[in-house]
Amino acid sequence: MLTRRGILLASVAAGVAVNGKDAFATAAQPSTPVNFDVPAGTCDCHTHIFADPTKFPFFASRVYTPEPASPEEMSALHKALHIERVVIVTPSVYGPDNSATLFGMKARGPSARGVAVIDDKTSEADLDVMAQAGFRGIRLNLATSGVNDPTVGKTRFSAAVDRMTPRKWHVQLFTSLPMIAAIKPLVLASPVPAVFDHFGGARAELGVDQPGFSDLLDLVKSGKAYVKLSGAIGASKQPPDCPDIIPLAKALIAANPERIIWGSDWPHPNSVTPPGKQITDVTPLQQIDDGRLLNLLPVWAPDAATRKMILVDNPARLYGFA
Repeated sequence: MLTRRGILLASVAAGVAVNGKDAFATAAQPSTPVNFDVPAGTCDCHTHIFADPTKFPFFASRVYTPEPASPEEMSALHKALHIERVVIVTPSVYGPDNSATLFGMKARGPSARGVAVIDDKTSEADLDVMAQAGFRGIRLNLATSGVNDPTVGKTRFSAAVDRMTPRKWHVQLFTSLPMIAAIKPLVLASPVPAVFDHFGGARAELGVDQPGFSDLLDLVKSGKAYVKLSGAIGASKQPPDCPDIIPLAKALIAANPERIIWGSDWPHPNSVTPPGKQITDVTPLQQIDDGRLLNLLPVWAPDAATRKMILVDNPARLYGFA
């Protein structure tokens, strides 16, 4: 069995450059104990697996190259955080190839669900197989791919809804508040839920009055959209405890606690290739303390019943956990 170092060295032969000692770091593990009672059935609704690139090649048109992050490391993380269930999301580096996500789901077993990335070549038979494996939605990653044109966003969202409606899968979007405002009428009319990653792209320093945030709140209030309280570190100017994001989190929860879910964003990829580096150069994973991150939830949702809704009940409904 390849060691982590062996995987990374082997990746050189697969056309992935590995530069610098930081590239050999392990994916983040929590150092802070959880300071509240994590309810049974808690789900981490936003994670990724970055598997051995010699077995699961990266997408040629990706915009960054991450370090590996294995199912075993994810399981260790969730054991430390008392988290039983997980949703693994196919990241942009694999394009429409969901093999690495499926690999992670199989390693985790019945407690895992998946969110896929598809394209026009993904057949209905492919989706049938994914459904059997535990996939429950598809993701449109507009942010990482730099899609800011509302016309493009509307077209892609409408096409996704058309394909997902017969299956009753949700459509997950990583995008910005201006895009959310632009597609708001489409989300309100959609027969399947929309799920917005990472606070809907809101910026903590701009507060609750930033353009587009009221549209996001309206969608949450309507029940047509879920929002993931994930990626807080990226949205905040004041990590690691992110006091500037408290007003956003509380506003979203107050709008409709039945449409809020939580995700760690483990293993915390940095999706921007640094200046002077090639896309094929490995960009180190961010070392974020997920224990400290999870401990922000009681600050945002002091009521234990509301936290259970966010951590257990809402994910069970959205992802079809028994």
